[in-house]
Amino acid sequence: MTHHIQHQLVNSIGCITLDRPQALNALSLEMVRTLTTLFCEWQRNDAVTAVMIDSSNTKAFCAGGDIRFFHQVGTQSLQGGSALLEDFFTEEYTLNHLTHFFPKPVITLLDGIVMGGGMGLVQSGPQCRMRVVTERTKMAMPEVNIGLFPDVGGSYFLSRSVGRTGTYLGLTGSTISAADALYCGLADVFVPSEKIDAVRELVLHSQAMSVRTAINKFSAEFTAECDPSQCELALHRSKIDRHFGADSVAEIMTSLATDQSDFAQRALGAMQQRSPLMLCVTLAALRRGASLNLAQCLQMERTMVRRAFEHGEVMEGIRAAVIDKDHRPAWNPPALDDVDGATVARFFESAWPAHAHPLRELI
Repeated sequence: MTHHIQHQLVNSIGCITLDRPQALNALSLEMVRTLTTLFCEWQRNDAVTAVMIDSSNTKAFCAGGDIRFFHQVGTQSLQGGSALLEDFFTEEYTLNHLTHFFPKPVITLLDGIVMGGGMGLVQSGPQCRMRVVTERTKMAMPEVNIGLFPDVGGSYFLSRSVGRTGTYLGLTGSTISAADALYCGLADVFVPSEKIDAVRELVLHSQAMSVRTAINKFSAEFTAECDPSQCELALHRSKIDRHFGADSVAEIMTSLATDQSDFAQRALGAMQQRSPLMLCVTLAALRRGASLNLAQCLQMERTMVRRAFEHGEVMEGIRAAVIDKDHRPAWNPPALDDVDGATVARFFESAWPAHAHPLRELI
């Protein structure tokens, strides 16, 4: 066991348990480094045929990155005192790329909260992933809530979610259920939480090449308990595509304002609380990400996160949400009409020459 990460090899299955319950398994730099080391070692080890990741905490798989850490080292970085912030995002995004292209099955048991950095860990490549959700799953990319944008590959996997559901999730930061996750392609199978232990045993005693088939067969009897066709995203799909298919944040919000349904008004209300600047940056990233590969998305996001801390919006968002907890962020600029295209474009101007970009080796 490494601090906050339990790991062992059982019947050729590399087992990882996230074990930072007091922080809902928020990822620290140490945890990112341990996970990267394990995935690198198990990729080379022929004795490891698959990887399974779960949590010691029934409330959460992983609530994201450690935003208190971001604020602490971000403050130090602005004062010239810490490089740990740069290290965290470079190494986390490298881990996201590594898990995406991992050549062996990766089974993730998402029983509880799955947000932010946790999403980046589990949205691996379709050739290997098996994302198991339960009735306790609460999934989101809520970065706009703290003046950031959906990173950890969010510009890649949200832009590829069905219809405009990814744009809706990215701009509102809304939390979705297991059925919603299945509907928009962010999860693979549902099982009741009381059956999670049975899934673990199934994985540990299945042949690697058939483990996903075995999970699919096991979960089939629970299909009626979680019907994606009746989830909120499915029921409001036409509204989502119509409103969030608009070309700008201003047009999206204007479109939502003409729709008096509870769904549209909740979405509009959420966006009205977010940073106007980061809403525009998020939409631009999702539109760009739709035509980029994962490496290009992560490289773009690495530049964006540097710019976000330089600008200070994320520091203000974290301050208001978890440091002072006044929930009254002073966004800069405060109004959507004050966001100019040059400021948004700045987020996509690399902070490094191509040969020095921290993720230049990703392909």
